[in-house]
Amino acid sequence: MSTHVVYVPSTNLMGKGCLAELGNFITEPGFQKALVVTDHFLNHNGTVCKVLNMLEGADIDYKVYDNVKPNPTIRNVYDGVTCYRDHQCDFIISIGGGSPQDAAKAIGLYVNNGGDLRDYEGVGKTQNKSVPIVAINTTAGTSSEYTINYVITDEERGVKMVMVDKNCLVSISVNDPELMVDKPADLTAATGMDALTHAIEAIVTPGAFTVTDATALAAVEIIFKYLPRAVRNGHDIEAREQMSYAMFLAGLAFNNAGLGYVHAMAHQLGGIYDLPHGVCNAMLLPIVENENAKHDATKFRRIACAAGIDTTDKSDLRCAEELIGAIRILAEEVGIPSKLKQLGVEQVDLELLADHAMQDACAPGNPYQPDKQEVIRMFQEIL
Repeated sequence: MSTHVVYVPSTNLMGKGCLAELGNFITEPGFQKALVVTDHFLNHNGTVCKVLNMLEGADIDYKVYDNVKPNPTIRNVYDGVTCYRDHQCDFIISIGGGSPQDAAKAIGLYVNNGGDLRDYEGVGKTQNKSVPIVAINTTAGTSSEYTINYVITDEERGVKMVMVDKNCLVSISVNDPELMVDKPADLTAATGMDALTHAIEAIVTPGAFTVTDATALAAVEIIFKYLPRAVRNGHDIEAREQMSYAMFLAGLAFNNAGLGYVHAMAHQLGGIYDLPHGVCNAMLLPIVENENAKHDATKFRRIACAAGIDTTDKSDLRCAEELIGAIRILAEEVGIPSKLKQLGVEQVDLELLADHAMQDACAPGNPYQPDKQEVIRMFQEIL
């Protein structure tokens, strides 16, 4: 028999209006002062203010650190650690999508572990648990608010460092769709396709098992049904709420099963060219899964069914082909670009991209291991 360890925060608030309940959960541990980790945009559009009002109502002091970049850097983390210590904080509240969440987890770990953040790259590199983190999510995609993964850019090397560490698991996650209604359509599309990538990669990886398959397949079904609605109308609260559930389900899957070459390759585009992670995943997803299906198409039948495709009397490979077509159609419908030129990237270093992708922490989770020329060829398809 196989043993599986499932990592998930002990407390997860979900559903419309759940932010209002958070005060009841953060007063119990006796927290005194929070470092609020976020970005400039959220700190100036009213989102952070909603949380600060809640903190004031709970009589909890705070210091806001809002310098997190869209692809958070080592400098962002070190500056956040300094802010945490200088203001004598005893816990962290992260507000945002994947960027503030990843930065907060790195800050929380570094406070209790120290050293060189570059040494955290890889799997399970720290000894001590993070300081307590309350992760308030504002996008339906990354799942960073409750997974054991985080990604920090080493600006000197131009590399996205992937860290997988159970010690970064947050104490409380919050997914209130009311915090997501004002997100622009392009961000909604990118994060939604990120969630779809999480779900599909978690199914095809050899690390998948019954529990992760169940949650990932449910996420696929929800995303195909509700992502176009959320993109068309950000104030469609039903679509927003369903996408937040899909993100949670997909995150539970990949958090415990792993990812693959879509993420391994997307990380390099983000690290070197500072491109949005969800968009890179969406562009690469059909390309990588097309190659995966050539090696083993058996898992794609169930994914195709979840996506609403009639699989009756079709081979596994045919199911995979139709699924990949459906992914392309969905990406086009929600406005995902198909080529890097559409993102302003004219030239890329394919050798460098391939070398870094093959060293990425997500690469071993792919159902087969492509050689360097295969990785280069996959990158070429989105030039």
